[in-house]
Amino acid sequence: MRTILSSTLCLLFYCNVFSQPANNKLTISHLTGNFYIYTTYSNYEGNPLPANGMYLVTNDAVVLFDTPWDTTQFQPLLDSIKLKHGKKVEMCIATHWHSDRTEGLAYYQQKGIKTYTTTLTDSLCKLNNKKRAQYLITKDTTFKIGQYTFETYYPGQAHTIDNIVIWFKHERILYGGCLIKGADADDLGYLGDANTNTYYSTLQNVKKKCRHPKYIIISHSDWNNLQSLNHSIKLAKELKDKIKE
Repeated sequence: MRTILSSTLCLLFYCNVFSQPANNKLTISHLTGNFYIYTTYSNYEGNPLPANGMYLVTNDAVVLFDTPWDTTQFQPLLDSIKLKHGKKVEMCIATHWHSDRTEGLAYYQQKGIKTYTTTLTDSLCKLNNKKRAQYLITKDTTFKIGQYTFETYYPGQAHTIDNIVIWFKHERILYGGCLIKGADADDLGYLGDANTNTYYSTLQNVKKKCRHPKYIIISHSDWNNLQSLNHSIKLAKELKDKIKE
């Protein structure tokens, strides 16, 4: 936990943050081009833990990837996007069923935003009494929004049995969510809903699918380090070998 918090402090120091309230509940940082990372916070085991999401500004609309974890930041995020870009969010995709990804789905649906999850994620949201999306993705799907194209990809069970990633092939941006851990992480984090037997092979699938990414966006640590995927694969291999013992 100390490693995660230390990385976060460094991240917030050098990122180009254009919206950083005094209470530090929401930060928005420029990634590249029309891509932005937003970060909200929640308490985990008594400590503030950051949760990164992403949004994309296209000619047609703003697309949100995952929702804020902090329920007080649902509307401030929309307001910040509107103020900065003069556009509204029209679409939101959540990458698995945990609250740090799905908590704002119902709120955004009420605001007229089209919300999406996979059918597997929806079944787990229903089972675990989490917020659910309006539209369901039944298979790996390519979306074309404005001038951008991206693909939702299900690589297999790992952090959760439903985790997906978002791959921008042309820009080589991999949005890995909670599936990928920080390059300085000591372990794979919370495994209470994980498949530890397949975590390694799932990450290998991501690496094969999303070749040579320029950016790897992860949920709870520094997204500026491109070694995060390789390091996560190493951790997953060590876990797999330990299980075999």
